[in-house]
Amino acid sequence: MNILSIVIPAYNEEDGVGQVIERVLAVEPALQDAGLDGLELIVVDDCSKDRTAEIVRGYADRGVILIQHKVNRNYGGALKTGFRYAQGDYLAFMDADGTYPPEFFPAMFKAMQEQGADLVIGSRMAGAESDMPLTRRIGNTLFAGLVSIIGSVRITDSASGQRILKRETLAKLYPLPDGLNFTPVMSTRALHEDIKMIEVPIRYEERAGESKLSVVRDGLRFLFSILGTAAVYNPVRLLGGLSLAAVALALLALLPWIAAVSQGVQDRSGYANLLFLAMTLAIVAVNLFSTGTVFNYIVSLFHHRPIRQGLFGRPVFRQPLEQRFGAIGTILFVFGAALFAAAVLLPSAGEPAWFLLVPSAMFIMTGIQLGMSWLLVRVLTELSKRDLRAAADLSANVDFVSDETVILPVAPDLA
Repeated sequence: MNILSIVIPAYNEEDGVGQVIERVLAVEPALQDAGLDGLELIVVDDCSKDRTAEIVRGYADRGVILIQHKVNRNYGGALKTGFRYAQGDYLAFMDADGTYPPEFFPAMFKAMQEQGADLVIGSRMAGAESDMPLTRRIGNTLFAGLVSIIGSVRITDSASGQRILKRETLAKLYPLPDGLNFTPVMSTRALHEDIKMIEVPIRYEERAGESKLSVVRDGLRFLFSILGTAAVYNPVRLLGGLSLAAVALALLALLPWIAAVSQGVQDRSGYANLLFLAMTLAIVAVNLFSTGTVFNYIVSLFHHRPIRQGLFGRPVFRQPLEQRFGAIGTILFVFGAALFAAAVLLPSAGEPAWFLLVPSAMFIMTGIQLGMSWLLVRVLTELSKRDLRAAADLSANVDFVSDETVILPVAPDLA
């Protein structure tokens, strides 16, 4: 059905739900002008303890559908209930507290049609007038930046609660959580599922009364939900980021020792702790990155498609770095063995014995780690190609058989 089904989750919203319903119903003519046949409005009452359900029930004669939960299922759970009962080809949702403007749904739908999008986010951070408190504005900016880095596509509002999506898009986005982290997880999944997602600036008004959103508790939930969802799709981007941080800290730890060497300081034993720290961080960095690349191949096998590499859609290396792990690991192993031999065979040049022994151990272990990661990547690559090769061997593709001559036996003439 070429209608827009708008789902509104409601929990103790007696002060604002009636006005929101009136505003939603008033935009139906504009939605029809935008190309839709009509509007379906579904309110999901999530076990409210006030008059929310009673108020919504009063709009039954105007076609408003009320669904009541017997058990509280939270924000995301209420939305998923509404989606199950919705009849429209296009699904939308917004809050019941009057913070989001339903008057922007026609513009959002027009943008969806004009740009061929699968999901439209009403962005509170894209320049339109907004009454959002500073703390939440900062938090939303940070979350949007994190999602943009992880997904390599820039978005401004990863947690907006006003959206339109095509019904068939929902299957690619599920499973989604039941809590308030429903929207950031949806945004993160959409970026990794190659769903075309666009943003339309909308006006935002702060709700009257106390917000149900806890800045600290829900902020941490949003953060871990975004990171956890991204890890399911592209682990190396997260672990690679931590690896770069470890490298940066290792370089900082090395700076005092490098300065001492450049200044000709003879007794550098006082820098031993920092040198050990730098070496440890270097090993951690290599382990994080190599483990992330292996995880990426495992995730690729699960999703049956290659994992998006690079930053913002552009590859960092011409050849994937993990394909060079074998050569890099061999070089590091040989270098570490050479350092060990030098420590044993050559006289010390004023440095304690550990000065060569510890780095030699670090290079040897790192070389082995990279070598094992290279081997795992090779095995996983072969496994990922197995089904494709089997299908090619079983197919009658002309490209494979064009140089073959087949002589069939002549059937005997029984006449």
